[in-house]
Amino acid sequence: MPAEAKPTSPPLTERQEARRRRILHASAQLASRGGFDAVQMREVAEAAGVALGTLYRYFPSKIHLLVATMQDQLGHMHTTLRKRPPAGDAAAERVAETLMRAFRALQREPHLADAMVRALTFADRSVSPEVDTVSRQTTLIILDAMGLEDPTPQQLSAVRVIEHTWHSALITWLSGRASIAQVKIDIETVCRLIDLTDPGPASGSGRASGH
Repeated sequence: MPAEAKPTSPPLTERQEARRRRILHASAQLASRGGFDAVQMREVAEAAGVALGTLYRYFPSKIHLLVATMQDQLGHMHTTLRKRPPAGDAAAERVAETLMRAFRALQREPHLADAMVRALTFADRSVSPEVDTVSRQTTLIILDAMGLEDPTPQQLSAVRVIEHTWHSALITWLSGRASIAQVKIDIETVCRLIDLTDPGPASGSGRASGH
């Protein structure tokens, strides 16, 4: 970002953070029941117990709100995954297991998943910071599963391709064009890229390297 970009917003107070959590919860609840179209700003404001103007100060549009909802959902997933990390010996195996667990969590709430993915698809440049945060969260989930703290550029490139495939698999499943079995095959296939970018133990960038 250029130096003249607008400054980062100050951190939210405890009361503001609680209000934001209520808004995100209301958004997720409405989306879970009726998908993208069910998330109307006025209904979200009413469900969260905030004025409509207040809601727009937090989230300038429905797209901002739903992308932030995905950010929130990924945060919860990441916490759960850290408490119960994947157990496989190979990094590719652990990442595939992690992404399928995240996928199944979204599968349990198909209307919510559809709403969040549609928002990501519709997001324009004004939503770039929120979309970037979603991408960073997904990257961190994958790197945690790999056991990497200091990935090489090649490994980060592989992670990006894995992210793109996971997102695409989610879209094709939501649209009824792919089964869960096919999604699993695609995820396991793309995760093999991890083996191709592993520089080996000599580089010191393997799992739990202790840096």
